[in-house]
Amino acid sequence: MHIVTAKEMYEVDSHTVQSAGIDGKILMENAGRAVATNIEKRVANTCRILIFTGSGNNGGDGFVIARTLHLRGYHVEVVSLVDEEKINGDAKFHYDILKKLSVPFHFYKSENQLRGILVHTEAIVDCMLGIGVKGHLKSPYKEVVGQLNKLSIYKVAVDIPTGIPADEGVEVKDGLYANVTFSIQYPKITAFLERYASYYGEWVPLDIGLIPPIKPSFVQTWGRNNVQATLPKRKRFAHKGTFGKGLVIGGSDEMPGSVMMTARAALRSGAGLITIGTTRQNIPAIASYVPEATYKTVDEMDFLSDQYTSVAVGMGLGRTEKAFSLIEQVIRQVKSLLLLDADALYYLKQNLSLLKEREYPTVLTPHAGEMARLLGITTERLLLKPFTYSKAFAKEYNVHLVLKGPFTIITNPQGEQFVITNGNVGLAKGGSGDVLAGILLSFMMQGACLITSLCNGCWIHGASADHLIENGRYSKYDLLATDLMEGIGSVFHTFS
Repeated sequence: MHIVTAKEMYEVDSHTVQSAGIDGKILMENAGRAVATNIEKRVANTCRILIFTGSGNNGGDGFVIARTLHLRGYHVEVVSLVDEEKINGDAKFHYDILKKLSVPFHFYKSENQLRGILVHTEAIVDCMLGIGVKGHLKSPYKEVVGQLNKLSIYKVAVDIPTGIPADEGVEVKDGLYANVTFSIQYPKITAFLERYASYYGEWVPLDIGLIPPIKPSFVQTWGRNNVQATLPKRKRFAHKGTFGKGLVIGGSDEMPGSVMMTARAALRSGAGLITIGTTRQNIPAIASYVPEATYKTVDEMDFLSDQYTSVAVGMGLGRTEKAFSLIEQVIRQVKSLLLLDADALYYLKQNLSLLKEREYPTVLTPHAGEMARLLGITTERLLLKPFTYSKAFAKEYNVHLVLKGPFTIITNPQGEQFVITNGNVGLAKGGSGDVLAGILLSFMMQGACLITSLCNGCWIHGASADHLIENGRYSKYDLLATDLMEGIGSVFHTFS
């Protein structure tokens, strides 16, 4: 599914009207009817619904919604936050139709007036402002949104909650908290930002027949259907070498668990052969947990001499001079796919130029704090524009970037971006990232397109957590990273 900026959405609207000749009034009718139909699924027709409208196309959608619900037996009233002379364009066309019906219509005058209108209201529909918001709300929108947020009634936002920008990088403080947002055709970027996602509530895209330009360069979500279509198939006569030979380097004497989880997750995810490079002291303990792996000590200077399909480094490796020397050796010498995680990312802060020297694909898997450190900015600043920062970094350093979080953003060196939306807060535990690194390593080894492999791996990781909790085996409190290995197999089983 496409995710768009405000500019991209305007371009889609314009392309649909100009290339296909579909009148804007028809698109507004389609949008309003689609929203009304979905409101019917969530709000009983005995409820009193108040629809708030502004002057633009979002307000025009509201007039269609009001008319449609009224004709379907709902008690609907409309509150316009602008005077009649400010309603124009396609919205004016639908306003004139609505005026011919017996739908109570109010022009906003004051907060006291609104309090009286809100009495006995059980649901509201927000059609006040659309995707053009650039800054803080002004009067009367600020007062109306503040008043509505205090009410414990069902709130529906159309396209985007009033006060919330469509694009990254815009910092606002006032916005309507919706229970559900019906996104017209495509969700907007801010639905996938930690700062603004809670304003949307549940978001539901509604197809109204818009026609995107040929080969649009939009951000896209990656979901179950994408995984099912691209998951590597296992041929009958395949052998362990068919599914790659991987090396996992990590695990200091004090932190052996990380590399254990990464290696085991890789094997659970279909890797053919896994070698663990760690300290000699760690091998006996790790071998009892991952007996399927082979082992090399990182003190053996030739441990990189074998030809590995993919290599992962950094999990629990530590931040000593010896560890940093090893990481540099790996970055310079590995002539295959390379995944850098955890302590390897810490090392990179002062050595980013090494990435530009590599001739083979490189994957970085930072969480927001690690990414902010690489960029030399605060985490708060990163989270205001994660798509923009990720794209710029991936292009500059010619890497594939997996920015981990509630919405994981995957970017390739060409700037293509995908978002993974599954997973849950049960993943907020130490070791979850180590498991993800193992899943990603495994998919990297299995020969598919790299961006596809990374998207599939991230989705499998989130689906594992979701499956374990939805089936009652664990809760969001007690789920551990090691439990995710059980969920991986269950997720694969759903595709068989």
